[in-house]
Amino acid sequence: MSPSTPLSAHRIPTLPESMYYIPNFISSAEESALLDKIPPNRWTPLAHRRLQAHPTSLHQGHTLLSLFAQTPHQAPNHCLINEYLPGQGIMPHEDGPAYAPLVATISLGSALVLDVYDKTEEGGRGERLGRVLCERGSLLVTEGEAYTATLHGIEGCKVDGDLGPGTVANWELLGDPEAFPDGKNERERRVSLTYRDVLRVAKIGAGILGVGRR
Repeated sequence: MSPSTPLSAHRIPTLPESMYYIPNFISSAEESALLDKIPPNRWTPLAHRRLQAHPTSLHQGHTLLSLFAQTPHQAPNHCLINEYLPGQGIMPHEDGPAYAPLVATISLGSALVLDVYDKTEEGGRGERLGRVLCERGSLLVTEGEAYTATLHGIEGCKVDGDLGPGTVANWELLGDPEAFPDGKNERERRVSLTYRDVLRVAKIGAGILGVGRR
């Protein structure tokens, strides 16, 4: 994402307002450096995946930092790392009121499909609103209505199928749609870095997963 390109140019048009997709947000070298920084002994195992949580700081001037300019701390202060192996997923959920209503997620290692659902008045899953294909090295930004009025989840499958302009909400925004021949994505190990602004935090030190200035 070029500093001269407004975020609005990356809006996913068929989903609720304020959901944006930026392909090739980081380079292959940056991707490798971030994966190497993840501590191998800090994983917390869950039923269908494993995760780590870290405080984080980002270098001044980085695009991610500017995205959080209007949140209470004016910067992300938390990074959640999720690992998804082929066949693993997560049930539809929301990030909730503990965070400012903005989340930025970088995908590393592999592509996969994120399903976005309407949220019912009771807070449950409504109809599926669309599918977002998250390429490796991409950034997905969710804020505003898309943050408060939707749920998101990942199907536990090894292959994402039926991929194309009529079935993937961000197809026209992809960096390389030709990387998915026959409308399929064979999943490999995918690691996501999800940056948030936690509204109430104790004093924490700088984290290990700041993304260098681009």
